Amino acid sequence: MTHGLILHVQGPTLDSLAGSMRIAANARTELPDIPIEIVLQGALVAAATVNVMPQALLATAQGVRVEIKVCANSLRSQDIDVSDLAEGIGVVPAAVSHLAERQWQGWAYVRI
Repeated sequence: MTHGLILHVQGPTLDSLAGSMRIAANARTELPDIPIEIVLQGALVAAATVNVMPQALLATAQGVRVEIKVCANSLRSQDIDVSDLAEGIGVVPAAVSHLAERQWQGWAYVRI
């Protein structure tokens, strides 16, 4: 069984993403060998696009080994193409099912 930490972010602004990145970086300090994912859902997926996503956040994510993933359903509902995402952003088919699967695998879930 794989264990990890999954941060579920639905906040409406880029500040929500920045806050989740600070939380992930702090968690990385205490959990150096545990996988960490940030999953964006709803309106916040637009923040993951190449024209919006701050390069500093992407650099922080890479530096602390945190994966950022977005919900494909949310992308579709906002008419955002996967090719518009910033480099390094992953896509899950449905945030809800991804979150459930991770929890079944023993991952800790935190909603932000």
